[in-house]
This record gives sequence, structure tokens and C-alpha cells, in this order.
Amino acid sequence: MVFVYLALAIATEVAGTVALKFADGFSRLVPSVVVVVGYALSFLFLSLTLRGLSLGVTYAIWAGTGTAAIALIGVAALGEPLTPVKAGSVVLIIAGVIGLNLAGGH
Repeated sequence: MVFVYLALAIATEVAGTVALKFADGFSRLVPSVVVVVGYALSFLFLSLTLRGLSLGVTYAIWAGTGTAAIALIGVAALGEPLTPVKAGSVVLIIAGVIGLNLAGGH
């Protein structure tokens, strides 16, 4: 169940971050609400994740996976450029997350 909570923490954080792009400085109501609810849910699920995984591994997976997802969403859906450095950095983030899981953080 711990990995379900972690996946939900990542998904809600990513949703909140994408909504932040459209909140226009919190001047648009619906995206602003999605930001606040997304981050609140993310921290709730993150706290539930910490019942079964160590803090360092949990945070690294949450932050790394969220960062990689946002970078890929930016390229795929928001028209941001995919440079070789950005692509390589995303690959390194993913490799780091895999390495942490293989190292066993629970």
C-alpha cells in the first residue's frame, strides 16, 4: 500500500504543479484551487508513505519522479523544448529513482 500512497503523492503534486502554470499568479480560480488541493493531497499521501518507507528514499523518489514527470509534460504538452541536456538529466533522474528502489528503502 505504501507505493500506492507514493504514486498518489507524486500524481497530485504533478497535477498541482501543472495547474500552477495556468493559475496566472493565483488570479484564475479553478487552476488556483487545483494547485492548493493538489499540494495538500500530495503532502497527505507523502505523510502516509512515510509510515512504510524511510524519509530520504521517499523524498528522493517523490521529488525526482515529480521533477522528471513535469519536465516530460512540459515537452509533450506545453511546447517546451527538449534539449540534449534536459533529456539526459531526465534519464539521470529516472536512473537515480531506480537505484534508490534497488537499494531498498523499506
